[in-house]
Amino acid sequence: MTIIPLTKPAILPLLPALNLPLHRLPRPLSSLTDPILPQRICFFFVSPSTTQMAAAFASRLSRGRSLLGGLKNDLSGLMNTSYGMMNEASLSQQQQRRTFIQMGTVLKVVDNSGAKKVMCIQALKGKKGARLGDTIVASVKEAMPNGKVKKGAVVYGVVVRAAMQRGRVDGSEVRFDDNAVVLVDNKDKKTKTDRQPIGTRVFGPVPHELRKKKHLKILALAQHIA
Repeated sequence: MTIIPLTKPAILPLLPALNLPLHRLPRPLSSLTDPILPQRICFFFVSPSTTQMAAAFASRLSRGRSLLGGLKNDLSGLMNTSYGMMNEASLSQQQQRRTFIQMGTVLKVVDNSGAKKVMCIQALKGKKGARLGDTIVASVKEAMPNGKVKKGAVVYGVVVRAAMQRGRVDGSEVRFDDNAVVLVDNKDKKTKTDRQPIGTRVFGPVPHELRKKKHLKILALAQHIA
């Protein structure tokens, strides 16, 4: 380390070479810029090892800032992607809850009539879509070979399960994992009797809202009433 005695007029031209703001200068150097203070003798310490250490520290600091900036950008992009996926999932769930059974909806048959899957053609009574307890007209897409109902037949079915959320009077909500129907026969206009189930068994749970729709026979055949 070298100690060089310098006066105020001699050290002022060297300040730009230090490349440091005034508030970061040592007290003897920062006081030189004050015109009120008298001319004084100052000692400026110059050390080659100190300058090398400062340069290495500055380079490491710049690298750390660049790494932190890249990490921040990656984290922000990842968080935006995750938020976007969550928003899309919630939006798809809301759309699924709001969607009712309409033309083209494939439903599972949960009785022993012989049909496995049907596709909705239309809902009765001029409705745009069917909900729990409504009757639909459907065509059989899959059926057992020895069942009562054959593939391609046009049948009537009562919606007993729906993958859309439905609120109840007590404040609770009910929603099933699939769309399901129970096939019923055609209504007899002469006797004016309600449509009766074709099968003799109903598999899986059915909602108690079917009682309001007067599907008492389906409730009697069901294994569980939700």
